[in-house]
Amino acid sequence: MKYKRAHCFDGALFAAAALRNLGYKPQIMDLRAFSNDDDHVLAVYKKNNKWGCVAKSNFTTLRSREPMYRSLREMAMSYFDFYFNAIGEKTLHEYSAPLNLERFDKYNWMTTDGDVDFIGDHLDKIRHYEVMDAKTAKTMPKASEILVKAGILGSDPEGLFKV
Repeated sequence: MKYKRAHCFDGALFAAAALRNLGYKPQIMDLRAFSNDDDHVLAVYKKNNKWGCVAKSNFTTLRSREPMYRSLREMAMSYFDFYFNAIGEKTLHEYSAPLNLERFDKYNWMTTDGDVDFIGDHLDKIRHYEVMDAKTAKTMPKASEILVKAGILGSDPEGLFKV
């Protein structure tokens, strides 16, 4: 907040804290990429029995989703066509089960000035479900040039995964 900048993990934690203050469970979910791209973290919530999320990303196409998805898989799949690296390779590999951050309340995760990498470490260890295997990924057509341009519109080049 001090620098008015955040990576997706910081943004997801901030959003989960804000959602908690609005009466939702503070939950995050991981979208795991193949090694040629970055993972992405979302703050997820349920409204009227439908999943939605709040997300911060350097890619315009990887931000929030309205609460309209019947399952986390359905919501994760809404990212598939837009989850590509800076050269257009589709990279969404897996999505995680939701992680309820209440388990970290004893560490004051919402207010500490200290390191909260333990949350990211735990998120990396929880169950993930495959979206696409490596063999299939190699057969995927790249995102179109115009979609790549739209995806990185307004992004900070320093924050883009270097392929």
